[in-house]
Amino acid sequence: MTKILFVCHGNICRSPMAESIMAHLIKERGLTDIQVASAATSTEELGNPVHPGTRRVLAAHDIPLVPHYARQMTRQDAGEYDYLIGMDSANLRNMARIAGSMERIHGLLDWSSLPRDIADPWYTEDFEATFKDVWEGCNSLLSVLLS
Repeated sequence: MTKILFVCHGNICRSPMAESIMAHLIKERGLTDIQVASAATSTEELGNPVHPGTRRVLAAHDIPLVPHYARQMTRQDAGEYDYLIGMDSANLRNMARIAGSMERIHGLLDWSSLPRDIADPWYTEDFEATFKDVWEGCNSLLSVLLS
């Protein structure tokens, strides 16, 4: 079983978007040996539901939203998950602080043809651009896992 934890700042926009997209891709392919979850690096949104913008963009692309309330990443997660996937360089630094090392920590677009940060739609309000980047990252990661 491969376990993936997607992580962003608040766990209400990008990481639950990635969790939902990857869960959808896994289900489409009939895979049963990959498990996904998501978490935050901060405590700002703990217990809150997914941002309405993320809900809207997922619905527009017929991607089911995984049931979700924001939670914070823990040091225990670092040992439990095979891949700890951050959305931007600030997330990666905070994830390493929480985990105690960079082991298993990657950016979502590390396996794409153009590695880069995924802009936070909390600030950009461009949930569609974020969706495209997260879609690209999830498909790239899944290709690596299946190769």
